[in-house]
Amino acid sequence: MVAAVSVVIGTGVPVRAGDGLTLSPSLNAKLDVLYRSAYDETIQRHALAQSDGTTYVSTGDIAAQWLRDSSATVRPYIGLSVHDNDVRRTLRGVVARQAKYILLDPYANAFSRNYHVVERKFEVDSLLYPIWFAYDYYKETGDRSIFTPEVRRAFTKVLATLRDEQRHPQRSHYRHPQLANNGRGSAVKYTGMVWTGFRPSDDPVRYHYNVPVNMFASVVMKNLTTIARDVWRDGKMAQNSWGLSVEIQRGIEQYGTLELKPFGRIYAYEVDGRGHANVMDDANIPSLLSIPYFGYLPKTNSLYLATRRFALSDRNPYFFKGKYAQGLGSPHTPHGYVWPLALCVQALTATDDKEVDQVFAWIAVSDVGDHRLHESFNADWPETYTREDFAWPNALYAELVLTRRGQTYAER
Repeated sequence: MVAAVSVVIGTGVPVRAGDGLTLSPSLNAKLDVLYRSAYDETIQRHALAQSDGTTYVSTGDIAAQWLRDSSATVRPYIGLSVHDNDVRRTLRGVVARQAKYILLDPYANAFSRNYHVVERKFEVDSLLYPIWFAYDYYKETGDRSIFTPEVRRAFTKVLATLRDEQRHPQRSHYRHPQLANNGRGSAVKYTGMVWTGFRPSDDPVRYHYNVPVNMFASVVMKNLTTIARDVWRDGKMAQNSWGLSVEIQRGIEQYGTLELKPFGRIYAYEVDGRGHANVMDDANIPSLLSIPYFGYLPKTNSLYLATRRFALSDRNPYFFKGKYAQGLGSPHTPHGYVWPLALCVQALTATDDKEVDQVFAWIAVSDVGDHRLHESFNADWPETYTREDFAWPNALYAELVLTRRGQTYAER
């Protein structure tokens, strides 16, 4: 058993949230309280130093660490780690633990503190988030010490797994009882994209090429190319990851779009390469709404803007409007429930300050007095919500506030 070590990290909240975020002083005051709670609690309560030198990041009220959630939860603290040795140690420990998890089973998405698989749902984004986080940490801090031999083996395993899942029917041995065809999944045609069994929401896919997840993969494989070339001086790995990024992008642009009136050409959420498409969006990230957030396209790209209009419309079966809020939900939660994660993404990808102000108001109304963002809430009755304690949306809210302040990460 790996023992937890209780430590206090960080130097406090880096900036006030409320002043000037919106035109409403009373709303700003509420946003500030929410920000202070979100920023402090996320890293103080969920990131736990372990006796093996790693950092275990709890998802919240579920006793497990998700590769995706843990990366996103600590991402806002990258800048702070430049000046704070405790935060730096914590973030380096996150990378180290994620590498151990990946080497334990690259098809698992959630693990226990004691290095056991908790859930074996193959979600491509679960393999991508640790690389994305490590790359961002490296580019911001210049700290190459995170790229240990074990991390290199883990990232090599990621690349090999993605290559196998490009040709899932021929090369993959992955099976899951929730998938069709005796766990193999429904039929697909080779596209260059990477096959996935489950969405970022942990729900099974309808079609196995998830378009926003593959967009994220294309971006992250370019990140891996930089790591392989500049840190490990591994030309073969760099060439492989760059080639995979290009192949994925070609597949997305060839198979991942469709015409939908009145929006024009938009991206589908899932396709199978055989002519079928699932036209929807989900609150969890990567999503179609979040395309500029992870860097596949800029906010002003016309194809993204058309897709965004669809995602935030009644044509998206998981866009919900209520008395107190509106936004993206998910089949993972009850009908009519909006996810604060998606509200944060909507604000991060907006180009209109009025839209951002409105989103901040919806975020504020979701605070029922505990000063936490939850997984989802009833847009007609915010006091009804799912998950008492969920770290990710609180971290993303802190990131949103920092971004509105002109900081990519917390810096002081």
